[in-house]
Amino acid sequence: MELLILSIFTFFFLSRAELPGTWDLLVPNAGISSMHTAVTRFNTVVLLDRTNTGPSRKMLRKGHCRLDPHDAVLKRDCYAHSVLFDLQTNQIRPLMILTDTWCSSGQFLHDGTLLQTGGDLDGFKKIRKFDPCDINGSCDWVELDDVELSEGRWYASNQILPDGSVIIIGGRGANTVEYYPPRNGAVLFPFLADVEDKQMDNLYPYVHLLPNGKLFVFANNKAVLFDHETNKVVKGYPPLDGGPRNYPSAGSSVMLALEGDYSTAVIVICGGAQYGAFIERSTDTPAHGSCGRIVATSPDPIWEMEDMPFGRIMGDMVMLPTGDALVINGAQAGTQGFEMASNPCLYPLLYRPGQPVGLRFMTLNPGTVPRLYHSTANLLPDGRVLVAGSNPHFFYKFEAEFPTELRIEAFSPEYLSPDRANLRPVIEEIPDTVRFGEAFDVFVSVTLPVVGLIEVNFASAPFATHSFSQGQRLVKLTIKPSVPDSGNRYKIGCNAPPNGAVAPPGYYMVFAVNQGVPSVARWVHLVA
Repeated sequence: MELLILSIFTFFFLSRAELPGTWDLLVPNAGISSMHTAVTRFNTVVLLDRTNTGPSRKMLRKGHCRLDPHDAVLKRDCYAHSVLFDLQTNQIRPLMILTDTWCSSGQFLHDGTLLQTGGDLDGFKKIRKFDPCDINGSCDWVELDDVELSEGRWYASNQILPDGSVIIIGGRGANTVEYYPPRNGAVLFPFLADVEDKQMDNLYPYVHLLPNGKLFVFANNKAVLFDHETNKVVKGYPPLDGGPRNYPSAGSSVMLALEGDYSTAVIVICGGAQYGAFIERSTDTPAHGSCGRIVATSPDPIWEMEDMPFGRIMGDMVMLPTGDALVINGAQAGTQGFEMASNPCLYPLLYRPGQPVGLRFMTLNPGTVPRLYHSTANLLPDGRVLVAGSNPHFFYKFEAEFPTELRIEAFSPEYLSPDRANLRPVIEEIPDTVRFGEAFDVFVSVTLPVVGLIEVNFASAPFATHSFSQGQRLVKLTIKPSVPDSGNRYKIGCNAPPNGAVAPPGYYMVFAVNQGVPSVARWVHLVA
């Protein structure tokens, strides 16, 4: 018996060690548990919780307390509920948020400012901005007093549009859309009411801007093509089998990399809770493991189905610089909501879209920290994925099976392994700003001789919350073969994205990718 037990443990640890990817603990205590996370062009990360959690583990600056007579826990709140995290030094600076950002939404504007909208209670109709700076700056949240949302938004989704404006879609009891800057108030969007069920399942809709300028909007188990210029639905898609896919039953969704002539957009939706788990508060109902994949730009789109190795509720799908997608975080049973999930899914998955059905998923090295409700995952400029948050409790609770999580980790995909270091390109020269359709050159250096094309890929910085990264996008540029410049240095001729439908204006992480190995990104401002 002892030999059998030893063999099982040996197999487990050997198997774990042989799986691709590595984990690093960046910060043991961020002070807050991040419900919403966004990476800025200053290589800092905004982490944001809700304001009415009671005491966090990070104090505001002396003399900067939030006074709220309606707060049930702290009328005078001197604790931070948002922080700025510096990726180079791991330094954390408290930020001051005044109104409740619980289950709010966000998006970077074309000038790099983070727009943040809605929430609960006094934040229901609020619009906020964060103009980023480096860790030594004094940037902080600004709550706008001269403008507010036309309709309160709780559990809404934001998406930047080709002209740089932002559409804000849905929310609990809000079956409408509206825009920032404001445009004629809230506009009825009956689709959201049509897909609502007894446990909602139409919250935090998955919104993807297609390269034809229309919006793919998915809620519950259905999707439509929405024209934001006319505020009309122009097309319906077939239902996706497998039950509800959005909050409170959310899986996750990505649009795969746009490339070639940018005429094709493919959407992938994976995981979710079984219908009824939320109503019954069932923590042990197995999650879905199915994924649907659809060519959203096809005249006759159909869902192609496949299964993940694990069922997963509230996982996060992150587009990597290579065009693969990482599936990370979440649980294998239960549903979204406070203390309503179990059996953490510690194994990340790599989704390889170019492989045939049945071979697309690769199981990666598992983490050790459960990341359940209110956890996030974001691509970093160095190619790692930042993992933060997880608070399945109404307040901060550290003595529990799944405690409130303050640790920040980074997962490094296999492309960052030491044996591929000689393939990793370094961007030596790149313009700080490029215009739509502009031809420009990128200079890179690589230790080993270049074989094949070096890709140059634009990755957006999305707003990650509740298992969906709002505004996430990867655009592969049309390029010319690399030309030797001098020594191990190469010149790559590139064409910027042709218009704002392919890549909305804003700041992008630009990666050079050599044989599947990405460089450290450089931030480039894409403008009209």
